Amino acid sequence: MLITAIRFIGFPGVSWVMLRHLDDIRGGYGARVPRIAAHAATVPASGIRRVTELAWATPGAIVLSVGEPDLPTAPHILAAAQAALTRDDTRYTPNGGIPELRDALAAELDPVHTLPVRRDNVWVTAGGAQALHLALSLTVGAGDEVLVPDPGYPPFSMAAHLLQATPRPYPLRAERGFLPDPADVAAVISDRTRLLVLNSPSNPLGTTLPDALVAELMELARTHDLWVLSDECYAAFAAGPHVPPAAHDADGRVLTLHTFSKDHAMTGMRVGALVVPDQLAPLMPTVQESIVSCVNTPAQYAALAAITGPQDDVDAARATYAAHRELATAVLAERGIPYLEAPGGIYLWADLSHATDGDVASFAEELVLSRGVAVAPGSAFGARGEGWVRVSLTATAPDLREGLGRLPARG
Repeated sequence: MLITAIRFIGFPGVSWVMLRHLDDIRGGYGARVPRIAAHAATVPASGIRRVTELAWATPGAIVLSVGEPDLPTAPHILAAAQAALTRDDTRYTPNGGIPELRDALAAELDPVHTLPVRRDNVWVTAGGAQALHLALSLTVGAGDEVLVPDPGYPPFSMAAHLLQATPRPYPLRAERGFLPDPADVAAVISDRTRLLVLNSPSNPLGTTLPDALVAELMELARTHDLWVLSDECYAAFAAGPHVPPAAHDADGRVLTLHTFSKDHAMTGMRVGALVVPDQLAPLMPTVQESIVSCVNTPAQYAALAAITGPQDDVDAARATYAAHRELATAVLAERGIPYLEAPGGIYLWADLSHATDGDVASFAEELVLSRGVAVAPGSAFGARGEGWVRVSLTATAPDLREGLGRLPARG
């Protein structure tokens, strides 16, 4: 009898649930339970969520494992959402979002993209997560392959599995500073490959792709006729100039993912955007309608205020995380712990292989229980993250100092 294990995440106290072969499942009164889609059981569990929930359930634990900004949302953003509620602007918007927000996003992106960006190219989404799902829904089908970075953001692979596609990791090697090598990417391309995922600045690494490398990767995508999905959630925190792959896109193969969550501290408002090339724009009303219809209206007005209003909150966030990086690297250096010199994004990638005994996931869980600090295990981001951990710089300075001080020093 086949046994399938599924990890249910997001529900504290629920661990592994064993499902018997679906033909043999019976309900409480002998009734047969309908078959669950087989591909749903292939979605990998979140190693980040597992450690974080353990920390939330551990009194006094310091949480350095999630990228939740510990900064207030700017008053003008909150006021815009409140004003929409006050005037009872709580009805449906067009599928793509309120026109003013789409136009503002297009105006900001058009100068840095090769092809024109107009309202019809910009679709407001329920955060970056829905933009990711939407992008993959448009470009891959069952059995297709998606090239994802290793180490890389876990939902790249999770979303591919949910759409019955196959994630194929391309290696990011420590000896290259965890930047992709186009030859390594080319080596995993097959006749089923449809999409290349790029992420700059990187979650979890903080690396920023230089212009010449972006150009090489785009040429590779053209050669193999691949779509490119560019995750630019952390563009506001790039180290040096941020180069979007769409700056090298002359034939309309790039989809770009944005979010207001990190730079404007709007994680709970769930507003993002997907920018699509002209050839996909006609499909968008139907596809968006089938998933969310539209994003909630007050949050869209908050996003409009975020992009068109003062940018002091973004500047403050950038300065805060830069100061936190300086603090964190100083603590790690004092403890002899190596880390990746990659000053982009909002995370710090640290090497704890001296203490993990080849199993950083188990180490991270034990660290919560024994020392009261949670870091994200590198293996949650791919096999090449083994021995490494991701530290979120969005925690407070005191928590960073104390939490990193609890990590095992390297002798």
